[in-house]
Formats: sequence, structure tokens, C-alpha cells
Amino acid sequence: MGQRGGMLTLDRLRALVDDGTIDTVLVAITDMQGRLQGKRCAAEYFLNEVVPHATEACNYLLAVDVEMNTVDGYAMSSWERGYGDFVLRPDFDTLRLIPWQDGTALVLADIEWVEGGPVPASPRQVLRRQLDRLAERDLAAHVGTELEFIVFGDTYEQAWQRGYRDLTPGNQYNVDYSMLGTGRVEPLLRAIRNGMTGAGMYVESAKGECNPGQHEIAFRYDTALSTCDNHSIYKTGAKEIAAQQGKSLTFMAKYNEREGNSCHIHISLRGTDGSAVLAGDGEHGFSTLMEHFLAGQQAALRELTYFFAPNINSYKRYADGSFAPTTVAWGIDNRTCALRVVGHGESLRVENRVPGGDVNPYLAVAALIAAGLHGIENELPLEPELVGNAYGTDRPRVPATMRDAAQLLGESTLAREAFGDDVVEHYLNNARVELAAYDAAVTDWERIRGFERL
Repeated sequence: MGQRGGMLTLDRLRALVDDGTIDTVLVAITDMQGRLQGKRCAAEYFLNEVVPHATEACNYLLAVDVEMNTVDGYAMSSWERGYGDFVLRPDFDTLRLIPWQDGTALVLADIEWVEGGPVPASPRQVLRRQLDRLAERDLAAHVGTELEFIVFGDTYEQAWQRGYRDLTPGNQYNVDYSMLGTGRVEPLLRAIRNGMTGAGMYVESAKGECNPGQHEIAFRYDTALSTCDNHSIYKTGAKEIAAQQGKSLTFMAKYNEREGNSCHIHISLRGTDGSAVLAGDGEHGFSTLMEHFLAGQQAALRELTYFFAPNINSYKRYADGSFAPTTVAWGIDNRTCALRVVGHGESLRVENRVPGGDVNPYLAVAALIAAGLHGIENELPLEPELVGNAYGTDRPRVPATMRDAAQLLGESTLAREAFGDDVVEHYLNNARVELAAYDAAVTDWERIRGFERL
């Protein structure tokens, strides 16, 4: 397949700048929280300066909390180190139009130290390291992410002013697979679908989900890095398009007590020559490689859960009978299991159902690969599939809190060998910061129960 429409070469960008079509180029990275951060560059400056020399940004972008507060405990960035810069090195393979913003293109960047070399804790670099490990075995990962979100008729400003309470959902009832239900918000869904197509993505479909106002837009699978790049751009773009229509949407894992927003991640492996390597003549049509790969996913799931569920709120999804997994088990097309195997032959793949809509895709996919390689390298045997309702079994459980998941990550030899002590400690510090903030917060739940009655 040739270059998709919306993707740009530098020569094409120069032509669009010369004729006045493009005047702004966004240079962006994905931070720890999975958000796009960066600069809006004048197109002439981008071509004359950023293309040949890169650009820089404050290194606190990988050392702040979700509210952009500077926090202690990071080795790479602190007041003691002076909060210097790091380099944003554009990856021109990601250069594309952003059609929902007038005259705008975007390029994603890799983060480097000023003195040279990659910044290991950068989410994109964490994934690149695992992709390199696969490549050493002549393997490549293909990935698809399935992001759910909830639409509201309120603007983001109105939602903020109301403390995100008493908002008006885009639908008033469960519209799972409902054509009428999606039709109610089709102007927004269509604008997002067409915007992402114009930004070089392959949109498959949109469908309603269970929580009032909840929807999912599905995209074609791609190479692991491209999928994660597209995922990050899509999340920001969907919010911007919603705002343009006077609406808001959230990808948070658990907005209310009903169904949460999931982000099921499908992963398959191929040879670097394009050959299918997971299918074989074993039980269920598995190859030996598939058995080890899946066994590794199961064996490492608990200790790597923090990379699938990186926020306090992430763990509120895990409730029995909710379609969010609570049991570490695998099954054939079994949505009660954390690991669901789907497809056959060349389409055979593993769906990890643990991540929510708040996941950082680079970190989650890196964890999936690291887990699979653990199984392959150690030739782990695959236990029998779970048949029936995984919620009712006594199998090991998905960690129930961020505190539990962070402890498991800190104790994980696998994680430290795969990602490096510096990366693990960096993200453990993020967990400590969030847990301390949460432990100090006084919530609406406490006020409602305690203001008068206690």
C-alpha cells in the first residue's frame, strides 16, 4: 500500500507552504500521561530551522503530574538539575495534515538528550526498545487499539464549571450497536471519522456502546509504532473536534458507576518478511511461538498491569460482570478473560482487555511485547484455555488498585530487565506522586456521607 492520503513528505509540505495552504506545523511528543505536548511552529520556521536542526523543550514534560505541577523524585528532571531542555527530533514518517485545524500539519518527535542519545523514559522510546528486541528475532508487531469515549452535550468549559457533575450525555440510554443511537450524534462521529481519515488514518467503523453517550470508533491495525502514534493524535483530535461542535467527550477509564471506557489492544506478530508466525498446526491452530507468546502475556500480566492501568481511576473499571476483566486467564473468544484470543490463520491475535481509555498506548504495547518475549525466551508452557465465566473462578486476579500494581511493578525482575531500572523507577515515581495526591484529596463521596450524618 502506498502512502495514505493526508500523510505528507517534506517536499509536499514545502509545496503546500509555498502556495499558502499550510502556515502552521505542530511538533509534538507524547508525555507520560499519553497526551500530546509540544509547539505550534510557523511553517517557514519549521522548514528552515526545525527540519535541519530539530527543536527543544523543557525536560519537565516527562516529570510533571497530570496538572502540570513540578514534583519531586525524578532523576532526569528537577530543580537541582535546573530543568533544562531536551531535543525534539521530528520523525518525518509521521508528518501529516491536521484537517480539523485550518492550515495545519503535524509531526511527532522522538526525545533526545541535548548532549545526544535517546531519553529512555520517553514513552515512544520505551516502545522502540521493545520493537528492537523483536527485530533481533526477525519479528515485528502489528497492533490495533479500540478506544471508547463518552460524549456530552456540554462544552469543556461548562463541564469544568460544573465540576464535571450533572452533565448531559449524548444519548439517554444504552445504544450498543444501535443505528438510531449513533445517528443522534452522527455529526460529531462523522467529523471525527473524516478528520482522522484526512490525517492519514484508516477508519473502519463507529458503533454505540453501553453507557449513555458512549461510543467507539475503530481503526485498521497497523505496525505497532504507527498505531500508537495514530492513537495519540486521535485522542487529541477527537477532543478538539468535539469542542468545535460545542460538545465534550472523555476517555477516562471510569466516568461514573456504569460501564467504563475500555481500550482493548489487539496484538499479533509477523516475521520481518511478512510471514504469519502465530498460526500453526498445534491445538487451536496455534504455533509453538504463539503458545509461548500467549503464556508470557498471562505470566507477566499482574506485574505489568501498571502500564495497562496507569491512573487511580483506571482500577475502578475492574468489576465482576462488567466486561472489564478481573481474572488473569485466557480464552478463545471469551470476553470474561483478561486475554481473549480471536481470529485464525494470518489474523490470529491476542486481545488484552485490561487497558482503559486512559492508557498510554506506547507503554501498554511495550509491556505486551516484553511479556510475550518473556514467554518466548523462556519457552513458557501454555495452560489450558478457560472455558466459561472467568469472573466466577479462583484464578489470579488483576490488581485491584494502583498501589498494588505499582508494588508488583517495583518487584518485577522481568520489567527491570526489559525496560531498565531507570525507566521502572521513573514510572514508579509517577505512581507515588499520584497516590500521594489521591490520599490527600477530600472527595464528594466523603462529603455526601459525612457532612451531616457523621
